[in-house]
Amino acid sequence: MPMQPWFPDAKLGIFVHYGIYAVDGVPESWAFYLGQTTREQYMKQLGGFTASAYDPAAWARLFARAGARYAVLTARHHDGVALWDTAAPQGLSVARDTPAGRDLVAGYADALRAEGLKVGLYYSHSDWSHPDYPSVRHPAPDPAQAAVNDSRLSSAAPGAEDPAAWRRYLAYRDAQVRELTTRYRPDLLWFDGEWERSEEQWGIGGLADQILAVTPEAVLNARMLSRGDYATPEQGVPMEPPAGPWELCLTVNDSWGYQAHDDRHKSVGQLVRYFTETIGAGGNLLLDVGPREDGTITEAQTGRLEGLGAWIARHADAVYGTVAGLPAGHHYGPSTLSADRRTLYLTCFDAPRETVSVRGLRTPVRRVTVLGTGAELGHQVTGGLHEVPGVLWIDAPAAADVDAHATVLAVELDGELDLYRGAGRV
Repeated sequence: MPMQPWFPDAKLGIFVHYGIYAVDGVPESWAFYLGQTTREQYMKQLGGFTASAYDPAAWARLFARAGARYAVLTARHHDGVALWDTAAPQGLSVARDTPAGRDLVAGYADALRAEGLKVGLYYSHSDWSHPDYPSVRHPAPDPAQAAVNDSRLSSAAPGAEDPAAWRRYLAYRDAQVRELTTRYRPDLLWFDGEWERSEEQWGIGGLADQILAVTPEAVLNARMLSRGDYATPEQGVPMEPPAGPWELCLTVNDSWGYQAHDDRHKSVGQLVRYFTETIGAGGNLLLDVGPREDGTITEAQTGRLEGLGAWIARHADAVYGTVAGLPAGHHYGPSTLSADRRTLYLTCFDAPRETVSVRGLRTPVRRVTVLGTGAELGHQVTGGLHEVPGVLWIDAPAAADVDAHATVLAVELDGELDLYRGAGRV
């Protein structure tokens, strides 16, 4: 299925890790898997999860102010606790098992659509709480799978495999995914946990067919393995962009879910850098926040989203309706290109001194302006010989036209972008 055009043009999505792990402020699911706490202590958080101030309309308005075009909510993480009133008899649910006592996904989906945002739902293939889950072992000899096969939360002990139990687990998973697709009609499904089994064990082909039969235009992430539509690097910025559509998953601080002690928040300026470098390389940024157990998002995270959104609003022409910009070496900073390939948007993180240069640009330049202020800048080309173009020099903008986080110069071309990529005339 071809990629839905809304996804590569969305540029920014908001990832929301919300669940019972916010009660004690511990790592989502991993806290008991890695032995940081016992599973019993972790599950005691069910009794403290109230969602008492949960206001998905406020979330959606915040995400829209941030400049996002979609969001992804953790409908069920590896701990097995669903945020909707699942009918699966052996599945945990905040509607059935916590004081919240209601479906939290429906309001989220409705609120996003009211703001014109696409609806994404996260769902983990794995469930470390389901009795039938640790019933088979990963078949690959890859040493990286040793820890998976050694964990009794993930895998059966050697010789204790139970194929019938695994079939029951897959029926449970398929039923939950069917609930998500039929009830909420998500535009995007963000899967996780795929490393614990092989594609054949997961039955990826049948699951994808089931999803697309109900929501034929749904976008699937790469953790649907061969049926995924786009790559999902996490936290680390790829030095070489993945082939095809992709999305960088990034936390505002160091944690996915709410952890009260984590005050290592990235600054608005740093988020602008992450964002512009990501879209300049052709990707989306999926920026993660972790609401408190009551459903409120902290002031620190709200402020960062609003700060990023204010920058995007001032520079929207360089964001939406653009594609990846210049390859490395042509400009000292990221860039984007308008869809008609006639306007180049250059991002300058530091206040430019004297001039900004662009190398290898064959297309003549009609005009250069500062995006957001409209100030026109002088420009000239020096050098060049035969097929090798000279260097474009753009006058530095006045101090009043320099953005506090990143200044963007709009270079209007006299024709479509044509770059020289050779080694120079010898």
